[in-house]
Amino acid sequence: MSDIFAEVEEDLRAERVKKLFQRYGGAMVAAAVLLVLATAGWKGVIWYQGRETARIATSYLSAVEIAGGPAEGRKAAIPVLEQVIAEAHGPAWAGGLLGSDIYRALAQMQLAALRTDGGDKAAGLKLWDAVAADTGADPVLRDAARLQWALHQVDAGDPAQVQAHLAPLLDPANPLHALAEEAQGLLALRQDKKDDARATFKRLSADVTAPQGVRGRAAGLLAQLGE
Repeated sequence: MSDIFAEVEEDLRAERVKKLFQRYGGAMVAAAVLLVLATAGWKGVIWYQGRETARIATSYLSAVEIAGGPAEGRKAAIPVLEQVIAEAHGPAWAGGLLGSDIYRALAQMQLAALRTDGGDKAAGLKLWDAVAADTGADPVLRDAARLQWALHQVDAGDPAQVQAHLAPLLDPANPLHALAEEAQGLLALRQDKKDDARATFKRLSADVTAPQGVRGRAAGLLAQLGE
């Protein structure tokens, strides 16, 4: 008797499954197809991002090689760097290119140097400021861009703006703090604030954590100031 009940119960379950499939089968199949397509699409996006990021990296390294060559050929690096900057974001549908932010920032830094060396200082300053303001860029590169902007303005730029660019770098924990302090000392010297400059260079010359070049330059400037 228990076998009969078991068979009936099994038939009822089968009938319920049949009715459910008749009612929702199309939707279930559609959902399964969509899941497969979504998974394949996501893998396609990841593959595309990887391929494009690798291509951008190759373009950037090629531009750096050209820029490091003879001066007459450096202009050829400019359009390559501009293309890297333009393409590093990637299309909106791909959600941007993974890992491309660093190449965009590096290309902007390199292009800023080339523009400045070529006489277009305003373009270089604008590019360094763009990197400094880019929240997607590596913090070290953002700080390096601030420092480059300040160093190229320390001799003639607005002192308040130079100081504003240096301020975030002066924390002793910042790896660029010694270079930033050196620039601050040079700014003080330019403004004829010799006591401030002297104090800065004294501190730098005695700072064992500062690069040897910075310490040497600080000592040399102190000598010129009569110390």
